Amino acid sequence: MGPIVSMEDISLRYHSISGETLAVSHLDLSVESGEFISVVGPSGCGKSTILSMLAGLLPPSAGDLKINGHIGYMLQKDHLLHWRNIRNNALLGLEIQKKLTPENIEYVDFLLDQYGLSEFKDHYPWQLSGGMRQRVALIRTLAVKPDILLLDEPFSALDYQTRLSVSDEIGLIIRREQKTAILVTHDISEAISLADRVIVLTKRPATVKTIFPILLSVENYTPMKAREAPEFKDYFNAIWKELDVHV
Repeated sequence: MGPIVSMEDISLRYHSISGETLAVSHLDLSVESGEFISVVGPSGCGKSTILSMLAGLLPPSAGDLKINGHIGYMLQKDHLLHWRNIRNNALLGLEIQKKLTPENIEYVDFLLDQYGLSEFKDHYPWQLSGGMRQRVALIRTLAVKPDILLLDEPFSALDYQTRLSVSDEIGLIIRREQKTAILVTHDISEAISLADRVIVLTKRPATVKTIFPILLSVENYTPMKAREAPEFKDYFNAIWKELDVHV
């Protein structure tokens, strides 16, 4: 059985009235089932474009893209509907996909309970903190039982302290649920602390510049504790050197 995600010689060109833009060029990347990948690169290099191709929102202009599983997409904002309570927001994906079976509803209630939100299920989004809202957004994504999670800077709207806490929580949830995850982020520390591998992209047009397998010697691993590992600063410095100085 091959990788759960395979991108071979992928290129993407945007066409507009003003001309053609090459956004991604001859990109090769594979992801194994259960792996957590972080993708970093210069601003505007095409990180989110790659996620859009994986999600089926943009077809590649050239190359071979294979996905062996169902996709769940978690965006920068939680996009919770303010007129629906937390439980109904968590059920929204199932509702749209016409999968509101008793079994799936029970699974959502289990996730809300498992991740500390059951007592808030009748609350509305404006009554929750930013971190709690992101947990609801993740549960909404997990409810449809995706094999692969695409995470497009899902913590970027949070303040720094909350971001650290929520990335730690969500990283642990993804590991516990044994999901394959691909995270796009500008935060090098976040990328290292969450991932099995960090993929560094070039300037636009994006292609893979360097891949860093992450091996950290820390007991009782969590993303937060990963930052205390002696190797952490070495990975940070190495990845920083690979990035454009203006990132």
